[in-house]
Amino acid sequence: MRCLLLLLGVVLSAAATPLDDFIAGARSKHGEAGETAARFLVDHMPAKDRESLTSEFLLQNLDLAFRARAEFPWAASVPIDLFHNDVLPYAVFDETREPWRAELLEKARTLVKDAKTATEAAQALNRDLFKLINVHYNTGRKRPNQSPSESIAIQKATCTGLTIILVDACRAIGIPARGVGTPMWTNERGNHTWAEIWDGDWHFTGADEYDPQGLNRGWFVGDAAKAKADVPRYSIFATSWKRDGVSFPLVWARHSTEVAAVNVTSRYAKPETAAAEDSERSSLGLRLYDRPGGQRIVAHVCALPPTGTPMAEAVTKAGTADLNDLARLDLKPGTEGTLRFTVDGETRELPFGPLAKGEPTLNAVWSELKPVSAALAALESWIARPASEQENDAPALQHALTRDEADRARDLLLKHRLLRLATERREEFQAKSINLGNHTLRWMDRSFGDAPSDGRSLWISMHGGGNAPTAVNDRQWTNQARLYEPTEGIYVAPRAPTDTWNLWHEAHIDPMFQRLIDDYVALGGVHPDKVYLMGYSAGGDGVWQLAPRMADRFAAAAMMAGHPNEASVLGLRNLPFAAFVGGNDAAYQRNKIVADRATELDRLAQEDPGGYIHLSKVYQGVGHWMNKLDAEAVPWMSTFRRQPWPKKVVWVQDDVVHRRFYWLQIPTETPLIERAKIIASVEGALITISGDVPPGLQLRLSDALLDLDQSITVRVNGREVFSGKPVRQAAILWESLEERADGSAAATARIRLP
Repeated sequence: MRCLLLLLGVVLSAAATPLDDFIAGARSKHGEAGETAARFLVDHMPAKDRESLTSEFLLQNLDLAFRARAEFPWAASVPIDLFHNDVLPYAVFDETREPWRAELLEKARTLVKDAKTATEAAQALNRDLFKLINVHYNTGRKRPNQSPSESIAIQKATCTGLTIILVDACRAIGIPARGVGTPMWTNERGNHTWAEIWDGDWHFTGADEYDPQGLNRGWFVGDAAKAKADVPRYSIFATSWKRDGVSFPLVWARHSTEVAAVNVTSRYAKPETAAAEDSERSSLGLRLYDRPGGQRIVAHVCALPPTGTPMAEAVTKAGTADLNDLARLDLKPGTEGTLRFTVDGETRELPFGPLAKGEPTLNAVWSELKPVSAALAALESWIARPASEQENDAPALQHALTRDEADRARDLLLKHRLLRLATERREEFQAKSINLGNHTLRWMDRSFGDAPSDGRSLWISMHGGGNAPTAVNDRQWTNQARLYEPTEGIYVAPRAPTDTWNLWHEAHIDPMFQRLIDDYVALGGVHPDKVYLMGYSAGGDGVWQLAPRMADRFAAAAMMAGHPNEASVLGLRNLPFAAFVGGNDAAYQRNKIVADRATELDRLAQEDPGGYIHLSKVYQGVGHWMNKLDAEAVPWMSTFRRQPWPKKVVWVQDDVVHRRFYWLQIPTETPLIERAKIIASVEGALITISGDVPPGLQLRLSDALLDLDQSITVRVNGREVFSGKPVRQAAILWESLEERADGSAAATARIRLP
């Protein structure tokens, strides 16, 4: 019998495992509490740990956990289930198993000596531990799930490695702690890992991202708020030692179920209504690198609109900041402008936008950014001044500009001009009434179609009547307001300021129409290259007169049942022009004269290829009223956009004279002569002008017309009068824009002829 008992003891001894020894040792040293803790650790232990860990390793880990529970004031009150699950475990994820407790306990004890609570202790660790061990964020780490000693050895870790260190350090001093993370943000910008600590409840913090304002703060809060609990890819998980069917998604080991987890998305995600509100904004994330493939650098960055003060400012992150910890500029969707980056007193810039909704990201490279020019900086300062201090001869407007600078200056000044006009003209625009001198122009408008991204079209349609009582002309106005319907655009029917026979070609009409166009550009979203002129009967008379003398304002024009009187068609060289008349409309010989003018346009188009585009129709069998057959003008006109910089210009003054026509301008001190004719053309770098050329004629120039970086030659009536390079200046741009709120036709340089 004694031999049998001895043999049974030998067999039982041989069957004992390191885990059995661990449990027995835990009971021996810590009683029932030790055994319970050891069994919990073993019951939920990953399979590979069962085969590889020694009882000595496990006992040391357990002993030090119990020691911390007895030593630190916050530890003793931790519920036993949290102690088992979030203090006792020797690992956070699947990192290399190592005995980290003793070393981290020694380092942490000094750092938290003044702490009274778990929160204060965790904050002290996050603030000082990473500096003490000299480990910070660096994408050059060997792998994401490094153990503490592996990260310390190379002094590099990413968010997961940093989280492992912080969680282990908290556990070393008895604070329940766990790793938390998402496999992918909802914006598909990547994954992230951070830490949670328990102090009466769970609180979060980024590892090595100490915030003096306390826990539950971090750059990732906005991203976490969009997490989705029912979509595992976009959920947020916290590690757990206890296995309850959920696994932590290890992005470096996607098929692993080794690490248990709980889904904690609900603690971070906002309600759907709040998330929907966020989706209507644009939060631009920025990184700045010193060179392609180089290091991130810190810079002050601001977003500037085309004109005005900064819309938003931030500071880019670098060094130990997480790669996804982005500087963010909260802007409205659709915003565009310029980003200004300043590093060590030097400023460079990058255009951006229009921004999409959500959280777009922009990676900028310092070595590829354009330095901010002194000329543009001076111009921006001038724009920022009060209007009373914006002198037109200010030095800020006199700098010589490069082509790129001139383009930018035009954008800045145009935006500034339109903003000023929008303020000055809002009342008259809303009232639909312009007062100039002793005359008033009223109008009705209707909008058609959706506004294109490049701006609305504007259709100015002049009514008939004239030389009639006010009530008659009012009825003509009302009829004109519903006569035509473009597919897209704002259809404007103005009321003639007078009731005279020449309703639409008196001298006050031209400046009123220019003001009307400017108002719709500034306040109605109209593109200046998509303005169309049309009119019926007396309104058609007006088209014959206004279209040639204001051809540089319109994309196309159409005359319906009108009489040209003495007006010349020569100025229509660059304006597509349509003329319609009824075959039986014999009053004032309209049918015959319109046909004759059509023949003249045919001849001019044949003699001047590329010029005098026109369409003419004599509708047989109808009289002055054409039964809306003439409505075909609308789709025909809509195919054209204005040419603000034609290579050839034919300018014939009317009895109402103008000082500016396309890129020709007569200075204010030079008398204007009725019926004077000038022909000007550009071929390469040669400008040729002939005809009644007045002294001091100015050539308004732009790179849209010819290359201003080359030497330009000007010949007037066969004689060379200029050779050289003109200078681009903001002063010239501003003068153009004050005359007309027309960015397309704004000059950047000027030549004044003798």
